[in-house]
Amino acid sequence: MTVPRPPAPWLLRPVKLPATTPPPLTGAWSPADTRLDDAELLTVPTGHGPEDVAVDAHGRVHSGTHEGQIWRWPADARAGAVPDLLAETGGRPLGIEVDPRDDSLVVCDAYRGLLRVTGDGTVTDLAHRAGGRRILLCNNAAVARDGVVYFTDSSSRFPVSHWRRDLLEHRPNGRLLAYDPASGRTDVVAEGFHFPNGVALTPQEDALLLCETVEHRLVRVSLPDGAVRVLADLPAYPDNMAPVGDGTYWIALASPRVALAERLLPHPQLRRIAAVLPTRLQPQPAPYSMAALVDGEGAVLRVLHGPAGRYVMATGVRQHGDTLWLGSLTERAVARVSLS
Repeated sequence: MTVPRPPAPWLLRPVKLPATTPPPLTGAWSPADTRLDDAELLTVPTGHGPEDVAVDAHGRVHSGTHEGQIWRWPADARAGAVPDLLAETGGRPLGIEVDPRDDSLVVCDAYRGLLRVTGDGTVTDLAHRAGGRRILLCNNAAVARDGVVYFTDSSSRFPVSHWRRDLLEHRPNGRLLAYDPASGRTDVVAEGFHFPNGVALTPQEDALLLCETVEHRLVRVSLPDGAVRVLADLPAYPDNMAPVGDGTYWIALASPRVALAERLLPHPQLRRIAAVLPTRLQPQPAPYSMAALVDGEGAVLRVLHGPAGRYVMATGVRQHGDTLWLGSLTERAVARVSLS
C-alpha cells in the first residue's frame, strides 16, 4: 500500500523580513574535529534516505527510507552488515523512537502520521489529525516514560516533498503535538514554529528541547503549559535531536546556513520566483554535515564536522555507548562514528 502524496500549494505567501547573516564557524563551532568525514557506512539494500536512527534495548539499529521501508541492523553492526526488512509503511518514515515501555518503535511518517511498529513488523496508526486539522508533515518525536508521545508537525502547508518551499516562505507553519496512548487523544501543545523538527524530553520530563530548522534555532518548551524560550541561534540548520540521558543532547545539523537564502528575506517576490525554479537553481544546502552536543540551556559542548562532504545532509543522530549513529535525508547508508 502506498499512501497518497499530498500536493503542495503553488503560490508562496512569503513574509518580508530583515536580511540576516550566517555566523562563522568559530569558537565552540570551530571545525577542529572532522571525524564525520571518516564515518563507517552501513548501506541500505534498496532505496535511499535513511533519515533517522534509533537503537533499541538489544542494541539493534533502525532507520526508515524514502521508499517507506524500515530496516533493522543487528547489534554492533559494522560496514557490510545486511539489515533485516522490519516493516513497510507505504509512506515516508522520518523520526523513529523506541517506546521505553515495550521496546516497540514509534515512527513519524511524513505522509501517514504517527505510527507504532512492533518487533514482528506490525504497523498500527496512532494519529493523523490534531486540533481539527490533518497532520501534514509528521517529523520527529520523543516518548515519555508513561508512553505519551510528543512530536512535531513541521508544516501546515507543505509536505516533506516540498520542504524547500517552507524554507522560502519562512512563516511559522508548524506545531508541537502530544499523543496520549491512554486516551487515544492527540492535542496541540504549542504552535507558531518555523519548521519544528527534532524534539527531546528533559530528564525530569518537565520540558522539551525543540529545533526550528527554518529559524536555525533551539528552543525550550515548558510542559504542560507550552511556554517557549529561545536557547540558541545556531550557525547551521538543525534537524533531528536525541537525548544522551544525562541532560545533554545531540543535534544533527544538515548544512551550514545558506547566505543567499538569508539575503533573500527582504524580497518576497524573489522568493516566490525561486520557489518555482528547478531545484538545482534554488538556494542549496552545502555538502557539509555536523553533529553538536549541547546541554539543557543550549550551550555547545562538542561539535563533530564533515567539511569534505563524504556524508551529507545528516538529519538523524543517536548516541549508543561510545558510538554516534547518523542518518541522512539523501544518502544510501547510515553512518557509524566512534566518539572515543
